[in-house]
Amino acid sequence: MNHIEKLNWRYATKKFDETKKLSDDQVKDLAESLRLAASSFGLQPWKFIFVSNDDLKKELLPHSWNQEQVVNCSHHVIFCANKNFNEEDVEKFVKNISEVRNTALEDLEGYKNVMTGFLGRQSDEQRMNWIKNQIYIALGSFLVTCAELGVDACPMEGIIQSEYDKVLGLEDKGLTTVVACPVGFRAEDDKYADAAKVRFPLEQVVEFLN
Repeated sequence: MNHIEKLNWRYATKKFDETKKLSDDQVKDLAESLRLAASSFGLQPWKFIFVSNDDLKKELLPHSWNQEQVVNCSHHVIFCANKNFNEEDVEKFVKNISEVRNTALEDLEGYKNVMTGFLGRQSDEQRMNWIKNQIYIALGSFLVTCAELGVDACPMEGIIQSEYDKVLGLEDKGLTTVVACPVGFRAEDDKYADAAKVRFPLEQVVEFLN
């Protein structure tokens, strides 16, 4: 399949085959795709948690409106925001740029000031909304990677984030749940697997200004 055929193949999987698990290589590729995801300034204000432990998935089920994908999937991926993201994180990022690109810190001072100025102008609520926007960019990239790898996924906002935080012990880590995405392989009897994809015609959603 070419790229567009793979995007047509993917859908929000309603029923996973619980006997089929992702290989270690597939998990590594999905994790790497999240590491490489785009974010504003490249700041990466997030963390991603892959849950494969069956007991833990069962504990998350009632906080997911009992959506069975959570327990039948191979891995349940939790997209988390760094709720304490601040200027110190910018400092760490700039130091990382310096090390990776062999660039003097003083040459990055202007870029650092742009980023800290951006964060400094935001209220706590604005900053969290900005972080959530970055996480949804990562989610979109993740879904495309799943399609490319032939892995099924079901992006899931129907969760109780505060309860996820408690189960996963995120409160002590300065993290909070934003969205989740079970991944694995579709069950043969998932009736939605062969359903026609419903999208508006191209001319209704895309405009070309030449």
